[in-house]
Amino acid sequence: YVECQIAEDELRRDIVTAPMIMACLVACVSQFLSGFNTSVMNAPEKYVFPGHSTLAWSLAVSSFAIGGPVGAILGGYLANAAGRRQALLFDAIVFVLGGLLMSLAPTIAWLIAGRFFVGIASGFASVLVPVYLGELAPPVLRGTFGTCTQFAMVLGILASDLLAFELAESWRILFGVTPLLAFLQLLCAPHLLESPRWLLDRDENSQDARLALQLLYGFRDVEQIEHEVSHIVGATAYYNLAAQESGPPVSALRSIYEDPLVRPLMLSSIALHVAQQLCGINSVFYYSTMFFNGIIDNPLLGTTLVAGINVVATYLAIILMDQCGRKALLAWSSTGMLICVIIITAVLYEIITFKFIALLAVMAYVSFFEIGLGPIPWLSQAEIFESRHVDAAQSVACQVNWICNFLVGCTFPTLNKALGPAVFLPFGLVLFLTVLFAIFLFPETRGASIEQIQDAMQYNIHNLYGACGSSSSIKLDKDEIAVSNALAANRLGQGYQQVSKIDPSQNIMSYQQQPGGLSTDNVHHKSKFIPSIQQTLPEEYEMSPRSPRNIQRDP
Repeated sequence: YVECQIAEDELRRDIVTAPMIMACLVACVSQFLSGFNTSVMNAPEKYVFPGHSTLAWSLAVSSFAIGGPVGAILGGYLANAAGRRQALLFDAIVFVLGGLLMSLAPTIAWLIAGRFFVGIASGFASVLVPVYLGELAPPVLRGTFGTCTQFAMVLGILASDLLAFELAESWRILFGVTPLLAFLQLLCAPHLLESPRWLLDRDENSQDARLALQLLYGFRDVEQIEHEVSHIVGATAYYNLAAQESGPPVSALRSIYEDPLVRPLMLSSIALHVAQQLCGINSVFYYSTMFFNGIIDNPLLGTTLVAGINVVATYLAIILMDQCGRKALLAWSSTGMLICVIIITAVLYEIITFKFIALLAVMAYVSFFEIGLGPIPWLSQAEIFESRHVDAAQSVACQVNWICNFLVGCTFPTLNKALGPAVFLPFGLVLFLTVLFAIFLFPETRGASIEQIQDAMQYNIHNLYGACGSSSSIKLDKDEIAVSNALAANRLGQGYQQVSKIDPSQNIMSYQQQPGGLSTDNVHHKSKFIPSIQQTLPEEYEMSPRSPRNIQRDP
């Protein structure tokens, strides 16, 4: 398998063909429309069904986020069952349907329904497009192709704001851009080649897969095509064998919940996605025109400038992701956003009299978001979880993200009326907690193995308990303690010493702050045999100062 991987890299080092580019562009239309519809309701609010209530408009905006998780679930299922190409074409049809409902809506209730269907299509796109591009791209260009999805989305946001300068009053034409582009995407369907990986996964002798490989990579002879086929089939067999050797199938979510080393990482992932939405970023993309009203002479100009900065910041984020640690970027991003929120609030309370400062602060707020809190919650999924857990973790995170997106979209107008100048303070509170989380709990994931990340997370948790008091007791399941100790013992291979036996019926872990770190005075658990590690633990263990990390803690 490794030899095939090296041969693949050599064979397809810099191959980019016209069919590959066209397939990428056609697929990215879905992500462009997702970004377009994120911001399209921003400018025409006062022209769409004048006299609508705040609640009705909030539902019209946020129903997009109700459809999102539905589409994300259905998109993954349809992509596996019918193929990537068929799923993308179905996604385009849903965009046409939702866009027509929006542009032809006779009442705001129909507009809400249209937004719901467009949300379903956007949820589809968020799952389908990255998978499709990842399977088409050559190995050395997968990172570049992966950034196309994010760029397409932010360009869609910018395009909706630019078109609103001329079409805000003619809102039906503005909303009609969605079905028009989706229909053009359907017309370009011949350029959407089916994923060769999906075809070969179902039939190793597929001639359609071989034709797609020839078009995508420009292979000129049968030998090159068959070499690529053998690599794809071999990689699939490798992963299937690994799955069989892992034992009988167990629910991935159940596996995450029952593993004391993985569960904190799952909670961290959820916390990041909650923070990503409750920091208020989508209140800017949904309602910035409303917010800038009274702050600058032309609110739409401010909205467009923010969207333009968003595109530039996305490009900078791509560069920084490969040069800086995730933990540092997350901390700096959250801190920068928090400072911006304080400045915005000071302008709204007229503590700062130059209102133009608020526009600059919002632009900086979006920029800080894009370099850390925006990409890291999604990027970290593949870094902190094993492959068998990634899909389940991604699914949970996606649902949480869309739910929080809906809450922000639905409640911001009401918060704006109720809190007035203090409307950004709840977002500031979330950002303050995120800064603490980034500094004290979140482990560094860049360049670290999954085992190192798990150990770092456990160490951070123990340090946090130590900081909360000189002694604390934590109730743990006996098997959880045994599994945790077994895994850590297997990794470190040294640094453990047996301590006096305690009554195994007890179930308490006591931590005391020590000058050299945290020490476990009493660990009570029963002897446990861990098949995957092939070792039997004595009844009690304590990490000694001989540990390679020179810390004292229960693993």
